[in-house]
Formats: sequence, C-alpha cells, structure tokens
Amino acid sequence: MADLPPLNGLRAFEVAGRRLSFRAAADELGVTQGAVAQQVRLLEAHLEVTLFERVPKGLEFTSVGRSYHARISVAFASLRSATAELKPEPDKVIISVTPTFAARWLIPNLPDFAESHPEIDLRILATEKVSSFHSDGIDLAVRQGSPPFGAALRAALIFRQEVIAVAAPEFISEAFDSLTPDDLAHLPKIHDTHDLWPRYLADLGVRDKSQRGLRLSQTALAVDAAIARQGVALVSRFMVSRDLEAGRLVEVGAARDIGGSDFYLLIERSAANQHAVMQVVNWLKSRSAKET
Repeated sequence: MADLPPLNGLRAFEVAGRRLSFRAAADELGVTQGAVAQQVRLLEAHLEVTLFERVPKGLEFTSVGRSYHARISVAFASLRSATAELKPEPDKVIISVTPTFAARWLIPNLPDFAESHPEIDLRILATEKVSSFHSDGIDLAVRQGSPPFGAALRAALIFRQEVIAVAAPEFISEAFDSLTPDDLAHLPKIHDTHDLWPRYLADLGVRDKSQRGLRLSQTALAVDAAIARQGVALVSRFMVSRDLEAGRLVEVGAARDIGGSDFYLLIERSAANQHAVMQVVNWLKSRSAKET
C-alpha cells in the first residue's frame, strides 16, 4: 500500500480528467472546486509530474497526464464492474403518468408490484405535461386519448373512461333518500379540468341546476373534495374502487362511457427487447385487467 499514490487524489484526477474541469468534477463528487484542485495537486506532488495544464476554459492534459489517465480510467472501470457484480443495481424503469393516475391507482398498487418484481426499480414521473420519451428519458407512459399516438409508439388499452358520479354517503343521506336525474342536477357539483358534467347531465336528459359548485385543477383533488362532503364528483370507476369498497364514497349516478378519453399504456417499439420494461408492461396489463 505504501507504493500506491493517494487514493483520493486518484479519484479526483479520474473525474477531472473525464470532465476536463475542476468545477464539473466538484459537482460530480459533491465537494468544492478547491478540494478537487488540492487533491490533484497532492497527486502531482506525489508523482513528481504535471498531469494538467490549467487553461482559461478549464484543463488540458499534459502528455504524461493523458497516458496516466487512460490507465487509471480502466482501473476505476474495473472497480465499478466488480462492485456491480457483487451487488447489482436493480433494473430501473421510469413511467410517466398524471398526478391523479399516480395518486388514485398506481401508488396504491405499488406494494403488489414490489412483491412481484423486487429486482426492478420503478420510478414515477407524475406530471400534467406530456413527457417526451427521449428528452425526459422515460420508458413508459400512461396517456388519456385515442390512437394513434405516433408511429414509433405501441399503445395498449388499460382502462376505458367509464365515469360515475360519486359522493360521500353522509352528504347524500343528508339530502336525498334515492336520487333521480333531476335530484342529481340540483346537487352541488365538483368540477375538474376535464369538465365532464355538461356532457354527463345531457346524457341523462337534464341540465345543471345546482346553486353552487367547486372547481379544482385535478381529478384527485375532486375525489378528495367529494370525500370531504363538498359535492358530487365525476371520476373513472377504477380510480375510486377502493373508496367505494371502504364506504368513503357511494355511487350516485349511472356509469357513462366517455369516448375518446380512454387510458392507454404507451411504449416505444424499440423497447420491446428490454426485459425490465416489458416486465412492467405485463404487470400493468395484468393488474388493470383485474379491475375491468
């Protein structure tokens, strides 16, 4: 061990050589720029050679520094490989979903996924914006809409947009013993960005006659408001199945199939050979099939 140069200096040199910048190396290592520079200076002093030329835009290798870095990089790569074989990282799969889909369906089902696939690190990107497979680095996505979604994507239907009207049982018991379409028309409505109430009531042959309503930006918030006895919400049945079973909500309006807004699982055609991704795809299809 006495013949080895300082290992912290070797690590700082390896990263700085890849980035050709003390600042970038400091960001990667989680230390200060001065600490990286100091470690490299100590290594140069130990070796009695100059490894880098300091230039205005960063660093340049000296000839001996370039040769030394090539061999040091191989050594560090070998260390990383040996560690990975000893303790392999789980396969990582990133799925993009809306916050409502994540909160109301995906997260409650994660215990089943973790038990079935402990080797897969499933990461959830919950956002209202449409994520890009390339720029956002996602592997899968759940989207509402109707095909086609693009020639490079494969789409699998996982849930139809069958919406039901739901409310807290206490809210309904305080107002009505049994609901007719006209009764429903008079109840306070909870609206979200999908604004499905006008179409839903039109299908029932009535119009909204409520004196007040609540408007929220997400369906998940509309469900929470319904549970809190703030009115009646429209939501896909699969998103409130647990609340219906637990008695937190009751169904107060007939189901309606809202065409053009079904839920699809999207995957790049080129990802068909990626084992971990396909394992997640198969689990999602199987799990959703149990609830349809």
